[in-house]
This record gives sequence, C-alpha cells and structure tokens, in this order.
Amino acid sequence: MEPKAITVKGAREHNLRGVSLKLPRGRLICFTGVSGSGKSSFAFDTLFAEGQRRYIESLSSYARQFLGQMTKPDVDQITGLSPTISIQQKTTGWNPRSTVGTITQIHDYLRVLYARIGKQHCPQCGQLISAQTREQIIGRILDLPEGSRILLLGPVVRKQKGEFRDLFEDMLRAGYARARVDGEVVALSDRPDLSKNVRHDIEIVVDRLVVSPKIRTRLAEAVEAALKLGTGSLIVHTYKEMSPDKKSAGTTGETKPSQKKQSTKQKRGGDLLLSSHYACTECDLSFDPPTPQLFSFNSPQGMCLTCDGIGTAFDFDPELMVTHPRRSFIGRAIGPMHTKVGRWRKHIYQAVADHVGFDLKTPWKDLSKEAKHALLYGLGDTHLTFTWRWRGGVWRHGGTFDGVIADLREKHRKAKSNFVRAYYEKYMRKKTCPDCQGGRLNDQASAVRVGKMTIQELCALSIEDARVFFEKVKLNATEALIATDVLREIRGRLAFLSDVGLDYLTLDRTAPTLAGGESQRIRLASQIGAGLVGVLYILDEPSIGLHARDNKRLLESLIRLRDMGNTVIVVEHDEETMLVADEIVDFGPGPGVRGGEIVARGDIKKVMKSKRSVTGAYLRGDEAIEIPTTRREVVTQTLPKGRGKRNNSKAK
Repeated sequence: MEPKAITVKGAREHNLRGVSLKLPRGRLICFTGVSGSGKSSFAFDTLFAEGQRRYIESLSSYARQFLGQMTKPDVDQITGLSPTISIQQKTTGWNPRSTVGTITQIHDYLRVLYARIGKQHCPQCGQLISAQTREQIIGRILDLPEGSRILLLGPVVRKQKGEFRDLFEDMLRAGYARARVDGEVVALSDRPDLSKNVRHDIEIVVDRLVVSPKIRTRLAEAVEAALKLGTGSLIVHTYKEMSPDKKSAGTTGETKPSQKKQSTKQKRGGDLLLSSHYACTECDLSFDPPTPQLFSFNSPQGMCLTCDGIGTAFDFDPELMVTHPRRSFIGRAIGPMHTKVGRWRKHIYQAVADHVGFDLKTPWKDLSKEAKHALLYGLGDTHLTFTWRWRGGVWRHGGTFDGVIADLREKHRKAKSNFVRAYYEKYMRKKTCPDCQGGRLNDQASAVRVGKMTIQELCALSIEDARVFFEKVKLNATEALIATDVLREIRGRLAFLSDVGLDYLTLDRTAPTLAGGESQRIRLASQIGAGLVGVLYILDEPSIGLHARDNKRLLESLIRLRDMGNTVIVVEHDEETMLVADEIVDFGPGPGVRGGEIVARGDIKKVMKSKRSVTGAYLRGDEAIEIPTTRREVVTQTLPKGRGKRNNSKAK
C-alpha cells in the first residue's frame, strides 16, 4: 500500500538539531519561522536532496556516470518519500534564446499550430501562396533563357549534422552519379568525407540539361524524380561552363574584396527553388512546405540569419562612429578610420562620390542622407567603375562597394587581439536586428498567418490578450479538427500563467529579464500544466513581490496542485498562506545556532498558542513591525536621456 505520510527521523543538516517529523501526503504544508531557523535546510537540503539522490540511484550505472555522485543528506531515515520537484526562488537562466513561450512549451505548440493550419503568404507582395502543379514547374524551367545550362537537383538533406555514408551508398545504388554537397558538386563514387558535427546541405544531381523546347519529355521525367527525392521540392541551378582561356584570364594580380563578393552573389543567384506545394505566381517565388522547425528561432531553418535568431545585433552605430562631423569623410570624420585614407581607398570612394553625386571634401554634417548611407552601408549590387590614375596612364576596373561598416565588421571579426577588438567595440551598440525587426524569424516564417496574425505578432501580445485571441479565433471545420488538441494545450497553459498573476507578460519576453518571483511562478504554471500526480513539490517563498490580488490567485493554483493528488510544501512567511495551509510547521526559536528545532506544529490556532514561536507572537499581535513616524526626504533627480532604461522601464 502507498504510505500515508512522509516520515523523517534525525535530520541534522546544517543547523538542524536531529529533527524528526511526520508529514501527511496530499496536503498543503507551510514551513515558516525566522530567517535562518532551518526551514530551508529541512525542505531543500534534506527532503529534496534525498529525493533527487534516490532518483539518480534508480538509474542505470551507464547513466549515473554522466550525472555524478550525490551525497546523502545528514539524516537517519526518510520513508514514504515521493518523486520530488523543487521550485526555488531563482532566475530561469541567462540564455537570451529562452523566452516565456519556450520555457512553458507554449511556443512549441504554436510552432505545430502554424505549421499545420497556418496560411502561407508571400513575404514580398503579401498575397496568399498557392501550390504549384508539375506542369507549372516544367513551364517555369522552360521559361529560362534558351541555351541556359542547368542542373536539376533533388534536396535530400537540409542543415543536418552527420556523415551520411549510407545516404551516398543508397543514391549510388539507385543510379545517381553526382551530388552537390555544401555548394560543391562531387562524385558519389568518391564517397565525400563529411564532418559529423557540422550541418550540411546535400542535393542529388538528377539531370544536366540545356534549356530548349526539345527537352520537355526528358525534363518532365527529371522533374518527377527530383520532386520525389526532395519530397515536393527541387532546385534548378544555372551555371556557365568556362573555357580554359577564360578560367586563366584575370588570375594575375590581386583579387579585390569587392570583386570576390560579387562572384559569390552570382553563384548564389543561380539557384531557383521550385516546390509543388507553395509558390507565389506574382513574384515568381517558391517556398518549402511549412514545418515546425520553420517557426523555431533556434533552428537554422527558421532563424533570421542576420542575428542568428537573437533578435538583436551588436553592430556599428553611425552616431558613435562619426566623432568629427565638421571634418570631411576623407579627413577622418569616421572615428574607427583612424589612419589616413591612401590613394587606393580614395579612388574607390571617389567612384562612390561620382555615382551618388557629392564631393569627398564636403564636411560630413553637410552631406545628404543618400551620400552618408552610400559611404556607410554601400550601394548593394550596383556596379561601379573605379578609375586608377598613375604616370603610365589610366586603369579602369569594375566592382561593387559594400560600405565602410562592412569593412569594419570584417576587421572586428578577424581581430585576434582583445585590445583591437575592444577598440572597435567602442563604436558598436546592441540594437534591433534590421532584417527581422526583432522577430527572430526569417521572411518565410514571418509571412505565415493564423487568424490574420503572424507568430511574432502573437508572441508580442500579453498573456491576457493572447487568451482572448485564442478564444475568439475563427477556423473552418477542417482547421478546427486539426488544431483541437493543440489549441486545448495552448489555452490551458495560458490560463495557468494568468492564474499565477503573470497575465501582463508577453510570450517573447526573454528569460534574463524576468524577476526571480516571475521565473518561479512560470515554473509553477508549467508544473500545473504537466498534470503530474503523486509528486512532492517544494516551493521557496512564491509570494515575494506579489500584489494581494495575485497572491490569492497563486494560492488557488497551489490548492489546485494539491487537489490533483500532490503534496505541496511551501517555505513562506506570508500570513495568507498560513491561513489556507492544511498544516503549519514552525521552525525556531531563533536563527542559526539558536534555531534548528520545531517550536510549533498544526493549524494556525495551534501556532498562535505556542509561547516559543516568534511567528505565533506576531499572529497574536504581541509583536508588530512599527511604521516609522518620520519618513526619508524625497530627493528628485532627473537621469540623463537614455539612462536608467532597462527591460520594461521607461526613461523620461
């Protein structure tokens, strides 16, 4: 039979003096007493420590070698102990990738919801995306310029770790001879040697064709095979075969960074993704079918590649960079450009000035916005003609200009010295990612909507507003059937968060910005949502910092946790908690060496009758915390603009 009580004999951890106690299971028990009296030593360092140790001892010897050995608490005997969960007063973590949504698993259910019933829209024009037929895919390929050389690729691996030896052997036996691995075409017979700890992209080369009206039959067969390999998606790679003399041309001399980057962009532009599932006919774009990974900012498939899914970027700030606005650009108006502009760099900047239409000797403060933007951020893919003059004549060469900030980013990234890195970081500032605007996800994920809301817009709502949204969201019969279980879980978890007084938080609130009490209540809401039965929960002062209204809601959650069949132990000083507790255990009579004993036990009336209990004295009214007769003088001080603003604070 299941024991009816948890029995502890001879607990001597820290300042405990051989405490023996019998705690009824399935009750809400309040441990109270003065600070340092031993209540936390009994709850966490004895009960929880022993429960955790026994759990680890129950695992296999193979698993225990990774977890390490846990010391037994200083106690003679503990019987009737349930599986134990500790919810302490501490922050959830300092990982900026953790949010309220990920901690409570609500974001995981949202990812499934958006992947299954979300409506994909085009990131460019906003139109609803429809599926492409095979005939439309064939027609799109035949619309390429006649004579174009193409590779038809079937994507089989996307951003996954592994060596994929079995995959290469299977494809070789299936009759395929080549694959494109991480952008490079290789022969399958050579069995490419891949690192198992690096993410790879693998596409099987289905056919090599030259675009013309005569290839329609062969193209149809290749498209069918590529779509089967790519589970509905294929890649058309356009390439040019270079003759030997063209390959050797231009190899003499130094390759300029701008020219190198231009060739990389041309190579990436040769890929055309076509899908039998999602495509925008207006913008001529195709997309992969939405998956739960697409809506994860911790996955390469869904994260914004500019900020790596963080939402913020530590980048150069023009306000910090321009240290001498009265000087000209070549006169070192930009602080990080501490060296004199040489002839080579000057002829590149001159081409930018000629293209935009300004004078390099003009003071920075008098330049137009277009000129400043061009110098700092470049001109994109615009082709410029650079003119280099020397005594022997004039040499003109072409290329693009990426801007001063791109050059400084590269220098900061390659800096090996901490001193050099710190020098550049003086001109950098953390700011919202310019591409995702803090949403953390890529363009495709940001364009999927459920009830006219993207997943970023939904996560930016407060818990209360999100509850209202999911109560009123309108779905058709098919969508409602698919989303029944997911919506039930989301609504339940939102309700639990609201019950513990966290309805003001947003789902995208990051873990490092949460207070200790907020983190504890989030974990409490997660445990209520888990629906476990027969568990011993130990909480550390969950009422700290709560408004009286929220404290009542918290106690209702603890009572619900108890009514589910769990034992709840709360280390608390709050009178309201003592009133609703089934049993109170008062430690004392003093702190440290003067404590470590149980001075009172039972309901609140028994504690009030105890003469040794300090808690009882305050409950009876014999002791009280006096309100000061005089108050401190209020000192009004205005902070500088932009200072004192953190998390939800608003600087004035």
